[in-house]
Amino acid sequence: MSRWKALPAELDPRVRQLVVRLRRLKDHSGLSVRQLAARTEYSPKSWERYFGARALPPVPAVAALARVCGEDPTRLLALREVAAEAWTAAVAESEADPEPEIVLSERPPLSPERRVLRIALVAGSVTLVLAVASAVLVTVRLMDDGGGGTARSSTAPLAAPAPASPSPYACRMERVGEHWYAGNSRTQQENLAVGSDDPAVAEAQCLLRRAGISPGGIDGIFGPLTEHAVKSFQKRAGLTVDGMVGPDTWKALRG
Repeated sequence: MSRWKALPAELDPRVRQLVVRLRRLKDHSGLSVRQLAARTEYSPKSWERYFGARALPPVPAVAALARVCGEDPTRLLALREVAAEAWTAAVAESEADPEPEIVLSERPPLSPERRVLRIALVAGSVTLVLAVASAVLVTVRLMDDGGGGTARSSTAPLAAPAPASPSPYACRMERVGEHWYAGNSRTQQENLAVGSDDPAVAEAQCLLRRAGISPGGIDGIFGPLTEHAVKSFQKRAGLTVDGMVGPDTWKALRG
């Protein structure tokens, strides 16, 4: 698994969530940045900027990464749409000239219905482009195998994309003394908030689930669902309801 450089603390949580998801897909694919570049139309330097949150990846790049990793692009495109709005606002507030790759045209915010329609149209366009590209590749291989004449029937079919890897986290609940542990982290002090991404988040998600409050998936990403679950637990436990996991909340979760 890659050792990623920590993302900037001031990075908008919506952009952070997209970048973390892209990084995780790249790690699960087992591909290096150069190998990923060879399978897409984007250079290694471009992918490094995308993974480092120095540039917002364009829609085709997000779709290409999903294709290479065998992932349904719909969710990734939805995350990219939300991140683009946050990125546009950040660029508008900055006095520095943005890089050409991250210049975003000004437009009024889309309604939820138009946003869903746009994502569906983009996903359909990407699917059509990939289908045409696959057909052209098969034709070229047939011509090469036949030396310009009759194609050989032994041409091997294109390999299907590998299925996406499952989440690396699981809940293995164990009671040690007076405390519960889920096998992902033994911390009782680490502060977690929206945008956090490490095994301690998965530990908190497991403990929330044990308490009967669903945080969504056990993915190690502190998103809106996890924040809502933390607030519900804090309210029930009589703690300060701030949506963040600190020492007091850890103590209550492990108790």
